Amino acid sequence: MKLVVLTSAALICTLAFAPAVSAQATKAAGTQGAAKKDAVAATATPPPPSPELVRARMRPPVKGTAYIELIKGQAKVVGGELRNVHKVKNISTAPIVGLRVDEYFYIGQKEAAVGTGRMRTAIAPGEIAEIVTAAEPKTGLTASQLKFTHANGDVKVTAVKKFSEDKK
Repeated sequence: MKLVVLTSAALICTLAFAPAVSAQATKAAGTQGAAKKDAVAATATPPPPSPELVRARMRPPVKGTAYIELIKGQAKVVGGELRNVHKVKNISTAPIVGLRVDEYFYIGQKEAAVGTGRMRTAIAPGEIAEIVTAAEPKTGLTASQLKFTHANGDVKVTAVKKFSEDKK
């Protein structure tokens, strides 16, 4: 008997407060909608990849040495980090999975900072991608060196100023 009375009392209290909570939620949602009308997205989401690109990424990946062309970026301090954007092009005949770059920064002969960047998706043959490395900024950096690896082996890098055209 006590359980039934307690349960029904809880139900009545819940129903009594439900309209007030719902009205507050509606009022809050209404004021947020007006504020967000003028808001602009901070970053644009990239368009989804084409079906041909998805099929090319799904082929068996490179085993052993992969070959890429690289356009090295300039390091800049952004938000308390030393960021560098590198453009790479897969010139192998198969997709590269798990591409990773480690960027070592030096002051004279001494290693001062290390930045790492990874590609979360496979890079199809002929595809151009950007890899961002981030490291702790230090004063007096004189040089940097890149080391590329991928999930199934090493990477041979060719530094270029402009990517080569596909031979088809």
